[in-house]
Amino acid sequence: MSELLPCVEIETAPSPQSSVIWLHGLGADGNDFVPVVPELGLPAGLAVRFLFPHAPYMPISCNNGYVMRAWYDIVYFDSIDRHADLGGVQASVEHIRALIANENARGIPSECILLAGFSQGGAIAYTAGLTHPEALAGIVALSTYLPAPQLLDASSTQANRTTPVFAAHGSHDPVVPVALGETAVRHVTDLGNPASWQTWPIQHSVCQPEIQAIGQFIGQRLG
Repeated sequence: MSELLPCVEIETAPSPQSSVIWLHGLGADGNDFVPVVPELGLPAGLAVRFLFPHAPYMPISCNNGYVMRAWYDIVYFDSIDRHADLGGVQASVEHIRALIANENARGIPSECILLAGFSQGGAIAYTAGLTHPEALAGIVALSTYLPAPQLLDASSTQANRTTPVFAAHGSHDPVVPVALGETAVRHVTDLGNPASWQTWPIQHSVCQPEIQAIGQFIGQRLG
């Protein structure tokens, strides 16, 4: 099992019965989405453990080798496609599997664990969630894309062929074009996963109505 990543941890009520592992974007850290938790509007008394892991530091090729927290190296990108380091993607998937296994050891079964992520974190949430060997509660993919569709095609598991996906994107996103998000949802749907797709008139960020929609999805899947 991979060494556990350091995490910011928040519990919405004592004795959590479910967990959300929420992955930040490139160059951010686990603190980035912590303020979102009280804004989700989760049902009163729903005991959820939120884990916000910190990605490792690594040089990013498309940023002239600048070292930052990242889930994988982006070797280069063109007008639409992002060319990810496959080894880095797979290493991050193993880190997330280790966190899931640790939650299992703490008494939370996989079917009560939801993966969420923004941008690069969402790319890993997609990949780790759809290839996990045990069924998960759901996947939240925000302003993101599939970094390595071939990994899904080769490793997508029957256990997570029906795992619901909530995908959302800013229609004015200059960092991850909305077309990449649309392509990801089509691919996931083709694999058999029920996926909801929403866009908001924003750039590379999240907005309050989107946060409330995420909260409704989490409440439905973990409630």
